[in-house]
Amino acid sequence: MARTTGSDGEKTEAAVREAAVSLIARLGYEAMSMRQLAAEVGVQAAALYRYFPTKEDLLFTLMREHMEGLLRAWDAARPASADPVTRLAAYVENHIAFHIERRHATHVSNMELRSLSHERLTQILKMRTAYEKELRTILRDGVEAGAFELDDTGLTAMALIQMMTGVIVWFRPGERLSIAEVTASYLSMTMRLVGATISHGTAPPSRRAGNAVAL
Repeated sequence: MARTTGSDGEKTEAAVREAAVSLIARLGYEAMSMRQLAAEVGVQAAALYRYFPTKEDLLFTLMREHMEGLLRAWDAARPASADPVTRLAAYVENHIAFHIERRHATHVSNMELRSLSHERLTQILKMRTAYEKELRTILRDGVEAGAFELDDTGLTAMALIQMMTGVIVWFRPGERLSIAEVTASYLSMTMRLVGATISHGTAPPSRRAGNAVAL
């Protein structure tokens, strides 16, 4: 079979990104050197600059791809139903599955914002705001429909995002709880927090969550 033009370069670039996520999550962006990264991938340090002209280019790419993936995942998971409880359940399920699957990338995305230039930080924050706006819209719709009881939609949205993303700190596959069980527990807590119940017409978490959904 003929080799696809550029396939080796694409594989190397993907390996660089994967190794970078792991190293930055473990060492921190400032502590990780491009020489260390090159050694991890098995290439010369100079070869890295063919893909990422600067170290910050690499970090920005990792963060942008993480947010793009999260937004795409939600677009795919968004239910057709207008019911805010159903939409909230889907948001919770998708958020937890996505971040558990990408523990290291989530850590880098959350902890290394300070390492971006102002312009690039602004781009990432706009993407985060767009994603969080989806949750705020669901909560507002739920309040207007009488399905949720909230004092502060924005504060509740921030609390939910922090709670759900925090799963990556303690969850480990194969331990006491499965992904499906964690999702069900967090969904129950979410509904209590917003003053709703699963019996409002929401189906329990699907098998997709139990499979750690590859998005």
